Parts: sequence; structure tokens; C-alpha cells
Amino acid sequence: MTDVLRRGRGSLAFSFLVQGVAFALLVTRIPAIQNRYGVSDALLPAFLAAVPILAGVGSVSTERLVRRVRPSRLLRWSQPVVLLALLGVGAGERMVELGIALAVFGLAVGVLDASMNMLGVSLQRSYGRSIMLSFHAVYSLGGIVGASLAWAGAHWDLALWVSYLPVVAVLLPAVLVGSRWYVDDQDAAAVPEEKAGEERAVAFKWLLPLCLVMTVAYIGDSTVSNWSAKYLQDVLGSSEQLATVPYNVYMVTTLLGRAIGDLGVRRFGAVAVVRAGALVAAGGFAVVAGAPGAWVGMLGFTLLGLGLCVLVPQTFAAAGRLFPGASDAAVARLNVFNYVGFLIGSPLVGVLGDVWSYRGAMVVPMVLVLVTLVYARSFAAQPDRYGGGHERPRTADVGRGSNGL
Repeated sequence: MTDVLRRGRGSLAFSFLVQGVAFALLVTRIPAIQNRYGVSDALLPAFLAAVPILAGVGSVSTERLVRRVRPSRLLRWSQPVVLLALLGVGAGERMVELGIALAVFGLAVGVLDASMNMLGVSLQRSYGRSIMLSFHAVYSLGGIVGASLAWAGAHWDLALWVSYLPVVAVLLPAVLVGSRWYVDDQDAAAVPEEKAGEERAVAFKWLLPLCLVMTVAYIGDSTVSNWSAKYLQDVLGSSEQLATVPYNVYMVTTLLGRAIGDLGVRRFGAVAVVRAGALVAAGGFAVVAGAPGAWVGMLGFTLLGLGLCVLVPQTFAAAGRLFPGASDAAVARLNVFNYVGFLIGSPLVGVLGDVWSYRGAMVVPMVLVLVTLVYARSFAAQPDRYGGGHERPRTADVGRGSNGL
């Protein structure tokens, strides 16, 4: 293990941390953003849907951009744009300004998420063991920090720009400095012919099971991030201050789950970890839907964090194993379904809540997350790309251990 890889892992982890802070500061203050700009309940789902749509555009663009520009360079410049767009959300006064800020935020987040996970997958390959969950654990830690700052802003009744400005002022120069140590795929230059051959082989039909799991996972995640505060306040009768807590609780449990998740994958395998996560997440949604009060609702969000936390990192890791010579292309395509999940999940809960009930709306992601059980075999150490769902070792993976990495 070289110092270059260690520094690369540390700098990428910091990037995940910063993104967790930024995203949490946005989603946990949705009621405050809604009040500041006068966004109606009917219009709110449209604003929430616009961000993942534009993020999907950014992710698709990233797949093309990485053919000419290294993922590390895309990450280096997209993250400052995300932070500045967050500040724009807090500083605007008119609805058109909110729309512009969210549009920039969405496009930049698409590039950021795709490039971060590209670097994570390639670093995991270089390390030779499961480390993807550790990156997402740091993201969860950032979410905890961001949600805590949001709680403080709500508690002290601070204007949005007052809450956001100090965070951006500290993190923006820090990410620019940290970006000096990003590490791109160490093997890309050594195997250009293999990479070209594998890139042609990134067929959607082999990636489809992972795309479905990614979609379902983010339907669940978007339900928590976009609706937990509103659910606790409007359905379970909590205060605005307490309504910022569910996302914080969710991020704490995702941090704990991801912190030990890599060990679980190494010992029990990705398939068992993914199956367990799906079952726990489904139980969490059931508790949230039936919660008689705010504190039982908190328990449900706790279970959700423990269950959903393993799905997304393992989906990216599985794509990297499936297409080892073209992981950048596979990750970029897979990342689009991150936003498909958000696009479905955000308005889905709002529409069902309006025409049916918000409690009933929580049952739908509970059912959907159980779909993961059907496709759990796609997370096997060496999924068979030729049918049958059995593990099939490749020559390049001999001697790399039971996880194929």
C-alpha cells in the first residue's frame, strides 16, 4: 500500500464528507426554504423533482466527459460549484432565483456523485479489498454534521444564508486544497486495450439488476431526505426544531452501518449483507407508517438507516466488479438511477400523501425495497454475465480473495 493511495483515499473521503454536509443542509431545511420563497405544497414536488432530473443529465454528461477529462479533475471543480449553489439557495429572494440555484446544484451534483464513485471504485480495486462502504460512511458523517447545523439554524431561527455562509466559507477552500491528492484509476494506462474491450461490453442488460436496486434504494433514501421533516411535523405533530432530527438519526445509523459494513462484506459476502439490509429497511418503513408519535417515528428512521446504508455502496462496488476494465462508464450509467430513484420517490410520497395519506405513502417504498431480495445474487463476488446467476471466476481475479477485489 503506497502513500499515494493512502492520501488519495483520505482526500476522497473528505470529498464524500463535504457532499454529505451540503446535501443535508439543503434537504433538512426544505420547510424553511419553502417558507422563504413562498413555495406551495402543490409546487414543492416539482422543485424537488427538478434536482434529480438535472443531476441525471450531469451524470450522463460525466460518462462522456471522462473519455477526455480525468474523474479527479471533474470532481475538483464540480464540488465548489455545489457549495456555491447551496449558498445561492439560501441567499435568493425570488422564486426564479431559487430555480436557478437548484438547477446549478442539480447539474453539479450529477457530475460530483458520478466522479466521486468512479474514484472510489478504482481505489477499491487498487486496495484489493472492500472499502466502498467506508467512503459512504464518511458521507453519512457529513450528513450528521449538516443536519446538526440545520438543527442549530432552526433552533436559533437563523436566516438560511446565515446558516450556509460560514459552512461554504470553510469547506470551499478546504476541498480545493484536498483535491490535490485525488487518485485516478492506477491501471487505466497499463491496460488500454482491455479497457476498450470491456467498455464495449458494458451492456445494459447485465447492469439492469443493479440499476433496479439503485432505484429502489434511492426511492427509500429520498423518502427520508425529502419527507422525514415534513412527515414528523405534519403527521406526527412534532415541532419544526424536532422535525430536523429524523434525518440526523437516519444519518447516524447509516454511519454506524457503513462503518462496519466492509467487515461484514469481507466475512459474509455482499449477497448476505444486501439481503439483510433490505429486510431491515422494510421493517423501518413499517414502523414509520404505523408510528403513533414522533419518538416511535424516530425508531423507524433508525431502522431505515441501518437497512438502506449498505445498498448503494455495494451496488457501485458490484458494477466495478462486473466491468473491471470499464468501471467509469458502468458507474456513470448506474449513477443515473440514483436520480431516477429520487425522481420517483420525491413526488411519489407527495402525490400519495395528498390523494391517500402520508402513512399509506410510506408503505409503498417498504414494498419496493423488498424487490432487492430478488436481485441479491447480482452482488455475488463474480456475477455471471452470461446468465444463470452463478459465480464465474475470471483469470484476472485469481488470487484476489473471496470478494474478488
